[in-house]
Amino acid sequence: MPKARVISSKVVFRGPLFSVTSEQVREPAGYTARRDIVRHRGSVVIMPVSKNRDGLKILLEKQYRHAAGGDLWELPAGKIDGGESALAAGKRELLEETGYTARRWRKILHFYVSPGFLDETMTIFLASEIRAGQSQPEADEAIFSKFVSLPQALRMIRRGHIRDAKTIAPVFWLALRQRR
Repeated sequence: MPKARVISSKVVFRGPLFSVTSEQVREPAGYTARRDIVRHRGSVVIMPVSKNRDGLKILLEKQYRHAAGGDLWELPAGKIDGGESALAAGKRELLEETGYTARRWRKILHFYVSPGFLDETMTIFLASEIRAGQSQPEADEAIFSKFVSLPQALRMIRRGHIRDAKTIAPVFWLALRQRR
C-alpha cells in the first residue's frame, strides 16, 4: 500500500519527553493535508506476576497523573531512554518504581498508543519469578503498589477503577491466556 509523501516538515515544539512536528503531506489518495505529530521515543510496560498457593497475582501501582486529573491504578511503565532497549528499560522501570526484579521476561504485546497523531509505541513485558527489593522512585514519583488477583483486576476494570489502556490491554491478554 502506498504511503503519504511528506512535502514539508517542521519541528514546532521540543520538550524533554517528546517533540511535535507539523507536516504537509500528500496522502495516497491524492489529498494534501497538514498533520501535526507528537514524536516520542517509545515506552515500556511491565506486568509483574507472582504465583503462589492462592493463585496468580499482578502487581499494580497507584500514582497521580496530572493529565488524567488524579490517581490511576496502572502497571509499572516508563519511557525508553536513548540507546536503551525495551527490555533494559523494562528492567530499570520495574526496579525504580517497585523495587522488584524478575528472572523471566517475555514480550507479550507491542502497539501504537494513538496513531492518529502520536508515533509512540508501547512494548509490554510479562515479568515472572519476581523478587522484592528496594524501590528507587524518581523525585516526582509517589507510588503505592499492591498485588491483586486476575479476577480482582478484571473487576477493577469493569468498575472503572482501572482506566489506563496500557494496563487494561495486558490484563485482558492474561485473562485470555488463562482461559486456554
